[in-house]
Amino acid sequence: MTVYIGLLRGINVGGNNKIKMAELKQTLEAIGLGRVQTYLQSGNVVFVSEELPDVLRGRIEEEIKRGFGISLTVVLRTAEEWEQLLAACPYDSEALKPGESIQISVLIEQPPQEIGGILENGSGSTDEFQIRGREIYYLFRQSVLDSKLASNIQKLGDKITTRNWNTMSKLGALAQALHVE
Repeated sequence: MTVYIGLLRGINVGGNNKIKMAELKQTLEAIGLGRVQTYLQSGNVVFVSEELPDVLRGRIEEEIKRGFGISLTVVLRTAEEWEQLLAACPYDSEALKPGESIQISVLIEQPPQEIGGILENGSGSTDEFQIRGREIYYLFRQSVLDSKLASNIQKLGDKITTRNWNTMSKLGALAQALHVE
């Protein structure tokens, strides 16, 4: 069995696309996923399955559409990939100054070359980003709400979802705990 972390894009954000996590858990268990755990109300789930990621992602997306009437993107990583994703972060969470934060965007596939230009376009700030494989790491030196770089993330499309460092770390710990069981 493989331990997976799934990130559902765009649910329970701003009162749109509401899915109760207890219902999501039941739905995922009903399609055969094991030891399902959700984290927070924003579509973070950890589970085990023997299926391959591409097949699994499609089944989850289809079941959510059928059961909740919501078309969304699910980004999957194995526990091992997640561990590498966290270790590859170029920013030190222990060295953050007050007001600074780290966020990570996780993509379904390798980002297109123009993605850097989209993010840089008009950013004009001290915020930083680095693209590494299928992830984009951000260091926000101010409130994300006031960041031009953060507003450019929305321009990247619907095959990407973003979480803060604390959520990413907690999901990694949950996956590790499932891996050990």
